[in-house]
Amino acid sequence: MMAFLVAGCAGGPAPGSAAGAAGASNVSESYTLGVGDKLRITVFNEDTLSGEFTVDSSGSVAMPLIGTMKAVGMTQRQLEEAITAKLRGGYMRDPRVNVEVLTYRPFYILGEVSKPGEYPYRNGMNVMSAVAVAGGFTYRANDSTVYIRRAGRSDEQSYSVTTTTMVNPGDIVRVPERIF
Repeated sequence: MMAFLVAGCAGGPAPGSAAGAAGASNVSESYTLGVGDKLRITVFNEDTLSGEFTVDSSGSVAMPLIGTMKAVGMTQRQLEEAITAKLRGGYMRDPRVNVEVLTYRPFYILGEVSKPGEYPYRNGMNVMSAVAVAGGFTYRANDSTVYIRRAGRSDEQSYSVTTTTMVNPGDIVRVPERIF
């Protein structure tokens, strides 16, 4: 009996708990940076090199001392390693760098919603919350299916409108008209 109690305590957050939901909805570590992402780059013990930077339209961030660096298409970890290598190459002995995404690039929602357009991405966003941000469905909307073109892809995929269908930064969500 004691083994069951201990195992139950070690299992992590309950499936419906806020802690379990938050962990499951975070943008993954494989997220690649894109134009419009706002980053906090920290070079430990070097306040003059640390700060908030936005990935510009060319896909780069401009940092003091090391200049412009390509960031688009890299993960946070890859950018940390690239900045570390650049600083180590003549500026610092053992730099420690951290990259954190403060604001993700926007997502877009089109079609049969009240206010189609560009909206800021929030971590853990699903199709239902994206539709809500855009003012909800119009009376003509097919409220059971959406089409999503994932960032960096040219094809659209059909998805059910559920709380488990996730929207990612840079995605284009299209709500079709229902067929009567």
